[in-house]
Amino acid sequence: MNYYILKYRLQENYLEERGKYRTEHLNLAQEAAQTGTVVMAGALENPADEAIFIFRAESEEAAKTFAEGDPYVKNGLVKEWSVRKWNVVIKMDN
Repeated sequence: MNYYILKYRLQENYLEERGKYRTEHLNLAQEAAQTGTVVMAGALENPADEAIFIFRAESEEAAKTFAEGDPYVKNGLVKEWSVRKWNVVIKMDN
């Protein structure tokens, strides 16, 4: 398995508009977490202009498919998104 970072650049009105889509977005993320595909995720703060998801998957397609189906992306709360492979060299096992 590989790790991938999905990075969102958020619109300026993200905090004001996200409430409309938040439940659907969180359900999608929770489903991915339950399957083990999303390892962790969250928005950056001060300013809330980016969000980062860590995926564990065979390929970057899992992250791309997630982004394409995310209501935040589909409804314009995300300016742009990108996926990059992350070569993890140190990892704590729980």
